[in-house]
This record gives sequence, C-alpha cells and structure tokens, in this order.
Amino acid sequence: MLTIRTNCENCNKDLPYNSTEAMICSYECTFCRKCAEELLKNVCPNCGGGFTPRPIRPKAQLVKYPASDTRVLKPVVTANHQKLLLRYEDILPENR
Repeated sequence: MLTIRTNCENCNKDLPYNSTEAMICSYECTFCRKCAEELLKNVCPNCGGGFTPRPIRPKAQLVKYPASDTRVLKPVVTANHQKLLLRYEDILPENR
C-alpha cells in the first residue's frame, strides 16, 4: 500500500492525499508535477526511474489507511542529477 507522502521531496510543496500534482516513481519517491517535469525531466534523482501521477486514496479509506505524517525533504543536488540526466534523459522509463 502506498504511504501517500504529503510533500514534494525537492521544493517541499504540500501534496495532500487528493493532490493531482503529486508524481511518484516505483519506489514512491514523491515530487510535485513541476519539479518532476521541469527540473528532473522525468528522471527520479534517487533511483533513475520515471514518474507517474500518484493515485488518490478515497476519503472513506483515509481513516483506516491515513496518508503519511512524515515529510521527506531531500532537495536535488543539481550536479548529481545532471549525471543521471546524461545517462537516462533520452531513454524512456520502460527501457531504462
């Protein structure tokens, strides 16, 4: 089950459980759409994978399965991410 992280790991933007701006990789690294697309260029700085929109957990399930209350903040180190971009930017996520 997804933990539903509630902030962008890079810019710390709030991404509540029902945000349509939340993007995740297969390890559930969570970024806002702007950071995922414009800064990261669909390359996760943690694993090199691509991003997909995070599903929205129905309100009725939040009581039993609440969103995480732990915020993860790991701003992207541009120099390190450039190495990943050189390696993966031109390769579709399904082919990495």
